[in-house]
Amino acid sequence: MSLLFRRASLASLGLAFGLSALSLSPLMAQEAAPAPADAAAPAAAPVDPNAVVATVNGEKLTEADLGLAEGELSQQFAQLPPEQRRAAALSAAIEIRVMAAQAVTTGLDKDPDFQRRMAFLQQRALHGEMVEKGVVNKVTDAEVRARYDQEIASTPPVNEVHARHILVKTKEEAEAIIKQLDGGADFQKLANEHTSDPSGKTNGGDLGWFGPGQMVPEFDKAAFALDIGKYTKEPVQSQFGWHVIKLEDKRVKQPPAFDDVKDQAKQAVIRDKYFALVKQLRGAAKVEIPDANLKKAVDTMEAGK
Repeated sequence: MSLLFRRASLASLGLAFGLSALSLSPLMAQEAAPAPADAAAPAAAPVDPNAVVATVNGEKLTEADLGLAEGELSQQFAQLPPEQRRAAALSAAIEIRVMAAQAVTTGLDKDPDFQRRMAFLQQRALHGEMVEKGVVNKVTDAEVRARYDQEIASTPPVNEVHARHILVKTKEEAEAIIKQLDGGADFQKLANEHTSDPSGKTNGGDLGWFGPGQMVPEFDKAAFALDIGKYTKEPVQSQFGWHVIKLEDKRVKQPPAFDDVKDQAKQAVIRDKYFALVKQLRGAAKVEIPDANLKKAVDTMEAGK
């Protein structure tokens, strides 16, 4: 299908929480069997989080500390080969320990700006823990399925069409093609011979299935107005040229399967639970903003969530 005539339209993808109704390739009739496990390969030994991997000025640096460093610095080491990342993380953890110790020795930990930043970072980390343990971990499969069903039920059915087209440069060329069609000429043959759309020269101008808003407006309006098997009796102009359009079929677009969009559905549940918790906690908190303009801006922002 030609990408020239496709328009990105989030609305055409359907469900409010971002479910995509784009067609999916059919599943293979039989999935390949998983490769048998190598019986000779020993199972990885469990890691003791308290195991000491290094000492820095007499202070223990454990597997748990190293794991935290690997996680926090993963992007920094992403370009390294996997076998080097552990050593790089340990080297960085040691570097952080010795520099931090020196900072304490020189009194940097007492700096008011540093203490404010540390307080903020602690609060941010606690916020993350609250989101993870108080929201994300409490989402159930039943809630995710219910959200999917809710979105499907509230989404109006959308019709889509299967069409072909012949694109030419001038109105006169399009009129000549329509005249040939009126005389019984084959649409697909004419498309292969005359269309200037590169993707349509070998498939009879086939555009496949598309929904409202996926084509430029003039094309969209003309295609959806046709009856099955009919073609436009007048050339249709767009910014790409002049079109002769034939409608092959119509159908109601099927919603995406649950398994294909359950991750998006879960994110929608998480989002709603998060904002509900924030609303509850903000409602119970005493918040004062002396600056009237800033308060108004914050209130407006909060109302839009």
